[in-house]
Amino acid sequence: MVRLDPPPLDWCTTDDSVVRVALVFPMQGAAGIFGPTCELCARLAAEEVNREGGVLGRELRLLPVDGGAEPHRVARDVEALVDLGAVQGVTGWHISSVRRALAPRIAHRVPYVYTALYEGGEDTAGVFLTSETPDDQLRPAVHLLAREHGVRRWFVVGNDYVWPRRTARAAHRYARESGGTVRAEAYLPLGTHDFDGVLRRIEHSDADAVLMLLVGSDAVRFNRAFAASGLAERCLRLSTLMDENMLMASGPTATSRLYSTAGFFASLANQDTLDFHGQYAGRYGVEAPALGSLGESCYEGVLLLAALIDRARTLDVSAIGAKADTVSYEGPRGLLHLRGGHVRQRIYLARADGVEFDVVAQLDPRPTRP
Repeated sequence: MVRLDPPPLDWCTTDDSVVRVALVFPMQGAAGIFGPTCELCARLAAEEVNREGGVLGRELRLLPVDGGAEPHRVARDVEALVDLGAVQGVTGWHISSVRRALAPRIAHRVPYVYTALYEGGEDTAGVFLTSETPDDQLRPAVHLLAREHGVRRWFVVGNDYVWPRRTARAAHRYARESGGTVRAEAYLPLGTHDFDGVLRRIEHSDADAVLMLLVGSDAVRFNRAFAASGLAERCLRLSTLMDENMLMASGPTATSRLYSTAGFFASLANQDTLDFHGQYAGRYGVEAPALGSLGESCYEGVLLLAALIDRARTLDVSAIGAKADTVSYEGPRGLLHLRGGHVRQRIYLARADGVEFDVVAQLDPRPTRP
């Protein structure tokens, strides 16, 4: 069992020798399945930062906040921490509904590094983003699957909030560019268990591919139901949110013809990834939750936040923003640079092989028509 030290009892007091950061990640709900990996990876990064001298010569400490609660509650709780002076920064993986509630309350006051893939378009001053957007992640994947597998007719299944709906809107454009179309869409509440109605709609459609925009355990349950229905023999699945923990929870019989696209897969055979595996296993042991893109994003979130502050030599958000486009950092995905508030990165396509991912391509950000 992995054991971590609890937050210090004096977290609500000011201390000039410490920089405290709210780590907002899901401890409950559909996304709770990968919450433990998010926390472990973020703590691994904080320990690394502190070994190298901390932030502005001060110790970096993480304060966990449940990002799986209702968005207004998460925003209220984090804003209260900022009001108290208990945290000087915010990072973590949480869904876009939480980010949209939180950013207006705190981004102009403390730096906020958001690590989840999202729908694109975030330009709030003081918000910095490490992960994928549809243009870089989904668009080239749709083009490649059309070119290599003849996919033309898509059915979108997503949770009912801003990220799936706006991503689906972009998917219509990507499908047309590749000579195809989105035939239908279905949106379900977070925490859905019954997919029978959606599966019947897919069965009665002429779709040859399903775009999954489902979060965490919802995607796991959909994968199992989809495989049990026999639709996997007819329809390929593509997810832009499927990490190794979700794949293992789905089970080897539920992952046939399932593809995922992301900026990181634990199975990438390069030195940066292998080093990250070694650090993670050395710190937490063999019983730790599996590494994946969502947990890895929280590692990067801590590194980027530390790099932003150190580059500006201050905790002032305006000064940090003024220097942001000169910031880079090195992590499990190599040397990365920040431009326009977003990290520029490589994106990969992987196919599920049982409960592991086989990376089949690095995606071209400028795909050509098939």
